[in-house]
Amino acid sequence: MITAENATRLGQYQVDPGKSSISGLSSGAFMTVQLHLAYSSRFCGAGIVAGGPYRCAESFRAAAFLAEDAFEQSAINLCLNPLLPQTAPNPEHLAQLANATAQAGEIDPIVNLAGHRIYIFTGSRDDVVAPATVNCTRRFYELLGVDRKQIAWHDNIPAGHALVTDNPEDSPLATNQPPWLNNGGFMQSHAILNHIHDNLQPPADRATGRLLRFDQTEFFDGDPRACMSEYGFVYVPSAVENGTTARVHIALHGCKQGYDYVNFVYGRPDNANQPPYGNRYVTTTGYNTMADSNNIIVLYPQVRGRDDDFAQNPDGCWDWWGYSSPDPGRPDYYSRNAIQIKAIYSMLRRLGG
Repeated sequence: MITAENATRLGQYQVDPGKSSISGLSSGAFMTVQLHLAYSSRFCGAGIVAGGPYRCAESFRAAAFLAEDAFEQSAINLCLNPLLPQTAPNPEHLAQLANATAQAGEIDPIVNLAGHRIYIFTGSRDDVVAPATVNCTRRFYELLGVDRKQIAWHDNIPAGHALVTDNPEDSPLATNQPPWLNNGGFMQSHAILNHIHDNLQPPADRATGRLLRFDQTEFFDGDPRACMSEYGFVYVPSAVENGTTARVHIALHGCKQGYDYVNFVYGRPDNANQPPYGNRYVTTTGYNTMADSNNIIVLYPQVRGRDDDFAQNPDGCWDWWGYSSPDPGRPDYYSRNAIQIKAIYSMLRRLGG
């Protein structure tokens, strides 16, 4: 078993400050929005594939008697699968909530978002995160001052719930099942990076840099509440290792896509049936070849499944409804105080971004 003891320590490089970017799929897309707003001064853009708006799980706080149950019910019934487009999250309300959160000093000032470029995608065959919810994400960013011309909006491709690739071994385009990577004839990671960043070179024919695994535990002090894996991954182009100035892109996997994901049965990990696709988000999604020809460091933080007194997260999702908050009735998952957001931001700072 590979553990943090035989993983490397995340290194530091020459990085252009304020030019970093972030993208994610599904729970990674929800986390992308949260991290983007929490540290908008550090980013220039974001890519959101099948993700909802900021603090989406708090759309209807009266959904249940207990606050933590209300957040989960809102996440499931309003954010993921609203019965009608009219019952999807209210972007006006969530934009007001984002502004109030910034005024309280819990996230960076909203004004930072004005010049950012945003890529937003929903597959028309997605039956996991409803297109109506993703459309709310587009409207949410517009309400926060992002110019429509800066938002690349895609909703006309018959894709299921997945990051789209051109890998023939990935699932058919309309599929809605793990590993949540579908072959649609193009690399969505390339489209994301090309929209966010100007004048990128075409991807390299093959990645020639180094894909490193590093100890993640130092960034969350080994706290089990973080629900983060023992190590993460980072791709570093060879030119960057030799001193060339770089940018950082953070790529966040979705549920059931972490390297150490296992199915949970009756609250226990079923290690005998561990899926065989745990590192494909890191190795086959096309980020690394695009990074290689454009001096981009790609950071792949990892979250794991957990179903116990510390966290109820059996599917290994990033926290966008509050399972990692120390007080379930007063969640902090969306702020700079959130344990996962602090950990990822600390990784970005270590890299130099």
